[in-house]
Amino acid sequence: MKQPHPVRLSFRRGAKGSGVTRVERLVMHPTDKERLLATLKRRLGCGGTLKDGSFEFQGDHRGALEAIFADDGYCVKRL
Repeated sequence: MKQPHPVRLSFRRGAKGSGVTRVERLVMHPTDKERLLATLKRRLGCGGTLKDGSFEFQGDHRGALEAIFADDGYCVKRL
């Protein structure tokens, strides 16, 4: 399925020094998102969750996620 807009990758540092990488605007069925989340957590070797339709991963994984999504044919915008 063609994405109507680029997938957005952002990173935000938390109050205790740990950060969260967020993946937004990924258009797919919620069940497929759950499967993709499990796969990405294994590939990145980190914890993550699905919150409000967006992925959140513990740590700064923007570079790795950008490469993974680009290899799958997605247009990626890094914030």
